[in-house]
Amino acid sequence: ARRDGRAARVAHVLIEPDLSRVWIKEGVEMERDEKVLLVDDEVEFTSVLAERMQARGLTVDTAASGVEALEKMEGGSRYDVVVLDLAMPGMNGMQTLERLMALNPDMQVILLTGHATLQDGIRAVRMGAREVMEKPADLSELLQKISEAKLDKIMLIEKRMEEQIQEILNAKGW
Repeated sequence: ARRDGRAARVAHVLIEPDLSRVWIKEGVEMERDEKVLLVDDEVEFTSVLAERMQARGLTVDTAASGVEALEKMEGGSRYDVVVLDLAMPGMNGMQTLERLMALNPDMQVILLTGHATLQDGIRAVRMGAREVMEKPADLSELLQKISEAKLDKIMLIEKRMEEQIQEILNAKGW
């Protein structure tokens, strides 16, 4: 809103490709509405972190394994960001990351780990993770990284939509 109390003009309309969500962005202020999937085999840790994030306005879903996370994604659940543990039994974080990126190359993934080496971090980023953070992560820093990841995702979607609109305009000769 403007300083004089009148409504500001809308700067951007942001739309998911499947039209499932629409955002109206005025300037840089947007209501916190990130949808996050927390994936960690440590259920107590995940539960506490989810509660803390929900208390700050995020919508949070949890999965106790890579397999469960992939089932949620393949089942149609949509997330802005996936916060993924590296060390899990069965399908580990790297394997889960690889499958998540195959499902959705634009997925924003933050890897959380208490066991990472520098090589693991480099490999994860090369595979598509946007961040690697050590456990226990500082909540305010994690929330900041989630917000940045969502904005990056919005910009990717907006760019794709602009390209699609341009293709339609070019095809119609407008």
